[in-house]
Amino acid sequence: MDKVEDGLEKELEAVGHFYNVVIEFITNYSFQIVGAIIILLIGVVASKYIHRYVLKLLLKTTIDETLGGFIANFVRFLVVAMMAILALGKLGISIAPFVAALGAISLTAGLALQGSVSNFAAGIVLIATKPFKIGDTIRVHDTYGEVEEIKLAYTILVNEDKEQITIPNKYMIGDVLVNSYSYRIVEGSVGIAYDSEVVNAINIIKDALSTCKEVSDENEPIIGIENFGDSSINIGYRYWVPTNKFFKIQYEVNLNVLQALNDAKITIPFPQREIRMLGDNNK
Repeated sequence: MDKVEDGLEKELEAVGHFYNVVIEFITNYSFQIVGAIIILLIGVVASKYIHRYVLKLLLKTTIDETLGGFIANFVRFLVVAMMAILALGKLGISIAPFVAALGAISLTAGLALQGSVSNFAAGIVLIATKPFKIGDTIRVHDTYGEVEEIKLAYTILVNEDKEQITIPNKYMIGDVLVNSYSYRIVEGSVGIAYDSEVVNAINIIKDALSTCKEVSDENEPIIGIENFGDSSINIGYRYWVPTNKFFKIQYEVNLNVLQALNDAKITIPFPQREIRMLGDNNK
């Protein structure tokens, strides 16, 4: 019975000690805790208003909307971070260890995410310099497509087959980029016999191109002798078409050219080789 009473007394003493510690902590640090919470809440609320103000201010300038949103969000993060540091100081907590830990974490994350960081940096450069915009047709890494969306880390292209092509932005900065805007150039050629009227064939091809309404009128098609083959004179033609109909119009134009040349009785020769049999000189 005495052992039970002794155990009960010890438990009561422990509870009483814990109660005294809590009361002492609340008495000594209640104002600091309340002050820290108030500072943090002020920082969160103020960051929202600052974010809206900065974004509104940036949108009035020539800065791209995506870049403006990124800057506004970064400013909001800085405001919250500064108020959090003030709140920790209010509690009497030294921020030096946190700064050191944050530096170490940042270094480690930077080494691990070099590719992602370079993509973000390239995205900022793209948005600031604007080498292309949404709706333009670009070629990078031998990939063609119409720009559908520009993100900080990557750019999304869409080709004629409605396939989405995601290209990391670091390739946009560190490589050759071709911007043909809303159009894409088509290159074709056809061979005609050497005894054909070349000028007449060129005019026929020009008329065949003009019958296709979707061939661009802004850039006049270029038609002429491309080279002299073994069996034919090769006539080359170049014209511009909307990116989203590249293959459709190319196939349509090729058919028009073939039919027009056939109607004009212009021969499209196939490769020929002349073989001579030499007699046996020993006979």
